[in-house]
Amino acid sequence: MIRVVVADDHAAIRSGLALILGSADDIEVVGEAADGEVALRQARALRPDVVLMDIRMPGTDGIAATREITAAGLAHVLVLTTFDIDEYVFGALQAGAAGFLLKSATAAELTAAVRAVAAGDGVLAPQVTRTLIDAFAAGRPTPPPQPTGVSELTDREREVLDCLGDGLTNQQIAGRLFIGETTVKTHVSRVLTKLGVSSRVQAAIIARELAGS
Repeated sequence: MIRVVVADDHAAIRSGLALILGSADDIEVVGEAADGEVALRQARALRPDVVLMDIRMPGTDGIAATREITAAGLAHVLVLTTFDIDEYVFGALQAGAAGFLLKSATAAELTAAVRAVAAGDGVLAPQVTRTLIDAFAAGRPTPPPQPTGVSELTDREREVLDCLGDGLTNQQIAGRLFIGETTVKTHVSRVLTKLGVSSRVQAAIIARELAGS
């Protein structure tokens, strides 16, 4: 059973999301939060698999809460966004969000995204990730220094990193590299550790920056 906390400052939206997720046989909504501070407290107390996080909330916003949750390894964070590429989305990327979901997503897309993030796949739609990564990278005033961990990657891990940069899921990486999904998960975990990042989206940003350097 996938345990989820839903964080959104709009009660109607929060209830609707919880209702949709709760209707899935393999998903249980264990908590709801109206702001980031409550979401963080619930993540600590309930240890959900996924926190569905709105980034624009009063008080402690979703970005600050995401940073705390991912840094402590409390849960994967799936960010809700209207998909206007701005500093809020960039901040969520930097904070370690595992994936992004449009607020206009259908019920099927919502449940699929939660399942994907819980399984270790960072995003629902690869094209969304590519757009976010490209916009993020293009907005940098100067090229960032290359992470020291890049030189520690094996050839296979570098191939996996390149796949992450293309926004591929674990299943798609397995197909491209002709390896099993379990092996992909192991490689992704090692890549994140060596690069010192908490999410595959952050790793994807590094891959795109390396490709453009």
